[in-house]
Amino acid sequence: MNLQNLAQNFSSEDQARHFFEKQKWPDGVVCPHCGVVGEAYRLEGDPESKTPVRKGVWKCRGCQKQFTCTVGTIFADSHIPLNKWLMAIHFLCASKKGMSSHQLHRMLGITYKTAWFMTHRIRHAMAQESLLSPLSGTVEVDETYVGGKEKGNPGHPTPERSKKTPVVSMVERSLINKTGRVHSKAVERVDVKTLKPILKECIAEGTTVNTDEATVYYYCNDDFKHDVIRHRAKEYSFKEGGRRISTNTVEGYFATLKRGIHGVYHHVGRQHLHRYLSEFDFRYNSRKIKDNERSLLAIQGAAGKRLKYRDTKPPQPPVVPF
Repeated sequence: MNLQNLAQNFSSEDQARHFFEKQKWPDGVVCPHCGVVGEAYRLEGDPESKTPVRKGVWKCRGCQKQFTCTVGTIFADSHIPLNKWLMAIHFLCASKKGMSSHQLHRMLGITYKTAWFMTHRIRHAMAQESLLSPLSGTVEVDETYVGGKEKGNPGHPTPERSKKTPVVSMVERSLINKTGRVHSKAVERVDVKTLKPILKECIAEGTTVNTDEATVYYYCNDDFKHDVIRHRAKEYSFKEGGRRISTNTVEGYFATLKRGIHGVYHHVGRQHLHRYLSEFDFRYNSRKIKDNERSLLAIQGAAGKRLKYRDTKPPQPPVVPF
């Protein structure tokens, strides 16, 4: 499923629809309304009828309701052909640092607004709201700041003046036959009250945690073995008691994240940052597999998720009466 095969084998919407149906229902068609398996049949409408049946419509013998393969997925109620959806998913999964909505808008022949909404839906499919199993082994934890440049008070940002949003990432080091995972979260501020519940939720008890010398982490180590690397003393990696103490892995993840945001997306709204983090986490966690397998993972994640356009808008301030 590289770009050449996509262009040759999925040039029409019908081909893409059959592909999505096979991915969503590998063991038989499942009715999204009643859950009955294998009791649905495809509706074949009369083309000369005044009310022809849309392509791809199925009907369940159990509940007598109609549905398509896009019901209950990120593709629901979309007027964009499924072959363009397939191309967009492949582009976002195969590009290491992502692909901007402007680029998709030009390549797929759709409007920028449509491309923007498509990319956010795909990021929603990539999201891992909670890890299947907590991070374990050795986990590196660090924070970075994403957003615009600080003005008026360089080096000492305040919530009123700073446009940057803190991002905390936890990276599990790769072990033999196991690919290290990452889990990132955008937070309001970096303090004990914010970080301690996040670390306790995402990291298994008794795990060795590597951090820098930031004092906030000293108060978060009640449930973990805590190793500290002192960057101010020009320490970046050393061995102690047979353990490698470093935060180079999470710093490498931040390098890819920053290059993607600054070089590809240029600007990320604070209210949308969590979806961009889902995208970069997804690609990092599936970095050991091929692009086509990564695209299939994203397609499988599209089921059971729905993102409406109104949900992407920032909350409006309350109207204060005069």
